[in-house]
Amino acid sequence: MTFNEFGFDPRVLEGIESLGYETATPIQEQAIPAILEGRDIIGSAQTGTGKTAAFLLPIIHRIITTKHDEHIKALVIVPTRELAVQIDQQMQGMSYFTPVSSIPVYGGTDGATYSNEQKALTDGADVVICTPGRMLSHLNMGYVNISGLSYLILDEADRMLDMGFHDDIMKIITSLPEKRQNLLFSATMPAAIRQLARKILVNPVEINIAVSKPAEKVKQQAYMVYDAQKIPLVEHLLGLRKLRSILIFCSTKEKTKQLARDLKRLKLSADEIHSDIDQDARERVLNRFKSRDLNILVATDILSRGIDIDDIDLVINYDVPHDAEDYVHRVGRTARAEAEGEAVTLVNEKDQRRFAAIEELIEKEIEKPGIPAHLGPGPVYNPTHKNRTQRKWRPGRKKPGFRGKK
Repeated sequence: MTFNEFGFDPRVLEGIESLGYETATPIQEQAIPAILEGRDIIGSAQTGTGKTAAFLLPIIHRIITTKHDEHIKALVIVPTRELAVQIDQQMQGMSYFTPVSSIPVYGGTDGATYSNEQKALTDGADVVICTPGRMLSHLNMGYVNISGLSYLILDEADRMLDMGFHDDIMKIITSLPEKRQNLLFSATMPAAIRQLARKILVNPVEINIAVSKPAEKVKQQAYMVYDAQKIPLVEHLLGLRKLRSILIFCSTKEKTKQLARDLKRLKLSADEIHSDIDQDARERVLNRFKSRDLNILVATDILSRGIDIDDIDLVINYDVPHDAEDYVHRVGRTARAEAEGEAVTLVNEKDQRRFAAIEELIEKEIEKPGIPAHLGPGPVYNPTHKNRTQRKWRPGRKKPGFRGKK
């Protein structure tokens, strides 16, 4: 289905053509007509399926073809500042030939940025893309006029609930007009999302597109390793490949910092992104990575969603993600836009059960090559084994089975 078939305003079509879009993706085919009809939506689609355009394009069309209040018309709530910036950038491209204005609103910025946000929220930007905490901060100050808001979009709703934003989201929603169109998008559909949907959606259209499955063109592998073997294995894997763009995910900020330091010591072009780095520095690092001035980016899950780079060659999971669904998001950073890509996961003996849960979720057994001989043997893959810490016997401790004198 082409975008000309949706009945978009010519100004919207001009923006679509300038971005090189031609054929709609499955989520766009199903969501756009329902949004244009004014229906509420609960949509489930993995990252990289064109979900952002699926809600931005019809909202832009409705704003310029329907009479609205002069103040804020649409509110897009997202979990991270990176995703807010990314959506705003896409918004600017899609609305370039229209009078629709937008602004990203997120924390971690300076006073001047906060003042600019305050002015835009007071004067009434058409579309506000925000993180929950920052938007609630502005609302609490009393100057945000959202009495004429017509559209509420919750993007990456499952991630927002995982990050503890449920109460902030509900506080924001209680400030909005009751009569509005609601769109909820989530990569997964746990019970908490269903419960949230029942609270805010009215007779929604439900759309499910390829939930919890990595793209077919991702070559997935997993190595069974001890923690001490991880860095040498990463060095070995990078030495085998002449790749331009490599994204490495770690489970904590501390591991992210340490791995970035280790890679720099190896004279590799590497840097890091995590929540301890301020927003300006994060944007500089991300821009270097996008422009290929930086080859290796080490990050926490802050980047598993909301990084718009189509040609990442290799994703390395330095740690197995805590939630099986997060594996799909991490791996979804490669093989985007019909390209091919690789995803490698390092699995220590404690994370084998967690990795087995990933294979169960994606309904696929992932290839498990042996680690190079020079690194020594790794642990045997046995996810059903309980990794218990054994108490060693030492003099003075009763041996197993000892019950004292008979």
